[in-house]
Amino acid sequence: MNLLTSTTIYFTLFSGTMITLFSSHWLLIWIGLEMSLLAIIPILVNKPNPRSIEAASKYFLIQATASMILMMAAIINFYKTGEWSISNIINHLSSFMLTMALSMKMGLAPFHLWVPEVTQGIPLISGLILLTWQKIAPISVMFQIAPSINYTLITIMALMSILLGGWGGLNQTQLRKILAYSSIAHMGWMMAIISFDPTLSILNLLIYIMLTINMFILLYHNKKTSTLSLSNSWNKSPLLVSIILVVLMSLGGLPPLTGFAPKWMIIKELISNNNIILPTSMAIMALLNLYFYMRLIYSTSLTLFPSPNNTKIKWQFENTKISPLMSTIVIISTMFLPLTPTLSILH
Repeated sequence: MNLLTSTTIYFTLFSGTMITLFSSHWLLIWIGLEMSLLAIIPILVNKPNPRSIEAASKYFLIQATASMILMMAAIINFYKTGEWSISNIINHLSSFMLTMALSMKMGLAPFHLWVPEVTQGIPLISGLILLTWQKIAPISVMFQIAPSINYTLITIMALMSILLGGWGGLNQTQLRKILAYSSIAHMGWMMAIISFDPTLSILNLLIYIMLTINMFILLYHNKKTSTLSLSNSWNKSPLLVSIILVVLMSLGGLPPLTGFAPKWMIIKELISNNNIILPTSMAIMALLNLYFYMRLIYSTSLTLFPSPNNTKIKWQFENTKISPLMSTIVIISTMFLPLTPTLSILH
């Protein structure tokens, strides 16, 4: 892909998300989502091979179906209300269809099965864009229609996402699939609180994006995509593997790391709304995610690596990849928990 083509594609991707983010008209929101969809397809097949083409085809079919449902919901709402404003949703059918369409776009359960398959079939950088930037537009729409969302429906879907996001990652050995199931579980946490406090969903999204960017940059820098290859790199770059493991614990929400902050604030907000069973269930199901993170940590750093000879340290080749922001992102991903009281006051 030459410079002009890649610039056009990434500009279209950025513009589509921005149009959706700042629009209150259903047609503009739909146009922005379609621009993002059409722009990311060439990014997914940047290195054409059967797996990436299959992943891009699955992604396109799912997202096109979701866009069709969203447009139908907007038309029904226009028919009932006479206006295209996003803030005026009084029809229950429109609200239901919008929730389904946006859930398909976000990868929320039970519409989550495409997320690990698509993420596994594409390169790391494409997977990074898919699991971070592509979540912003649908969540911004959910943020705007939060008062009109059916609370029971979105809560059931959120609980299913947390459960299946943890359960699905238990038997995975591919790091991209593990991050995909982690994304599903984090979407569940965001949707569980959106009916009570939408700003907490945005805070959770920002922290999730920071942690996921950090993980993908570390894996790209280390050139590892599976548990086995990551375990073999312990004797080659132990510091980098150690950072990956700390970021994984933060992604799992283990205190005193940054990833604990959104879970802490969400549980606190749910309890303050006299909702005890929901946060208790969410905290218990989050242990599934923490379990496969800890299992990954155990298999990569707490066990002896396979070695064909008595040499314990491999030859240190110079790494040609430049990551100037890695240290900054690692610090943000692991040491921001003390700022939680400040965020709570601002919120």
